[in-house]
Amino acid sequence: MNFASFKLLVPVYILSFLSLLVISSINFRLFLNQLSWVFLGSFIIFFFCFFDLRGILRNRGFIISFYIFSLILLAIALFSPPIRGIRGWIPLGFFNFQPAELSKIAILLFYAYFFAKRHSHIALLKNIAVPFFIFLIPALLILKQPDLGSVLVLFGAWIGFLLLSGIKPKHLFIGIIILSSVFYSAWFYLFADYQKDRILGVFYPDRDPLGVNYNVIQSKIAIGSGGFLGKGFNQGTQVQLGFLPEAQTDFIFASLVEEWGLLGGLIAIGSIFFICLQIINISLHFSSNNFDRFLCLGSVIIFIIHFFINIGSALGISPVIGIPLSFLSYGGSNLLISFVMIAIINSIALRS
Repeated sequence: MNFASFKLLVPVYILSFLSLLVISSINFRLFLNQLSWVFLGSFIIFFFCFFDLRGILRNRGFIISFYIFSLILLAIALFSPPIRGIRGWIPLGFFNFQPAELSKIAILLFYAYFFAKRHSHIALLKNIAVPFFIFLIPALLILKQPDLGSVLVLFGAWIGFLLLSGIKPKHLFIGIIILSSVFYSAWFYLFADYQKDRILGVFYPDRDPLGVNYNVIQSKIAIGSGGFLGKGFNQGTQVQLGFLPEAQTDFIFASLVEEWGLLGGLIAIGSIFFICLQIINISLHFSSNNFDRFLCLGSVIIFIIHFFINIGSALGISPVIGIPLSFLSYGGSNLLISFVMIAIINSIALRS
């Protein structure tokens, strides 16, 4: 392990420790599940340390096959039993796997391969349209679940890669106009009523305090009551008395701040910042080719979308759309995929 690898992994494990600390206060059985996934994620990291799979990950045939495989899993998930009204998980016995998380890796690999070869000709319409349709196919399957949060992550990846490729401002402006029209149409023909209510709840925080804004109000109470040092382990009233819904997933940040205060929240945000900063550093100074650079920077885009929307939801400045906070929120699918992304980036740093 070199110093770049060390600087990447330390904040990852700080967040994982905070996750285990908070989840153990909420539910010990969930803590054991999360601990097992952290161990599995650690194994994935060490596996990539000893086996260099970058050649396979850059292979065109593997990337296309992996993308198609992710689409098949998304289609299978549509016929699975619904969980909280969403058909987004495939039961595997010991846990439910969410293929929408796997699609993020599939999109990331495809975009890194595509833009590494075509970023210098990004102004061509086909170099904008092809990755859009690569995003659109899984996005439509995920919307059928429905899971708007994962769709926004994939959409953000497409926009992010275009920006990284140096798209011209005039093309970006045209794209914004087109996307505004798409959003306008989606509002009337795609979004469910509860999704519209959650978006409107951001602009009208006092609207329906016992309904659509209830979660956010309880989250704000939890964050505000934590103070600087928090109420202590197992002492958060909003969390322990069940006032804060989804305390271990969507509102894990509020759970953390209530029991460990602003200090705990700052440690988490600082760790998030250093993860992204170190990945950017690896992309600039340790990547030997454009594929690795785009892979690193694309990972940063995905992590940032997760971080900002999840924490923004807890603070009431973004809609509550069920996006987990990477390395903190409870759940095996997102945690393992996050560890896979870190494992790949760490492998790049080790073999620079």
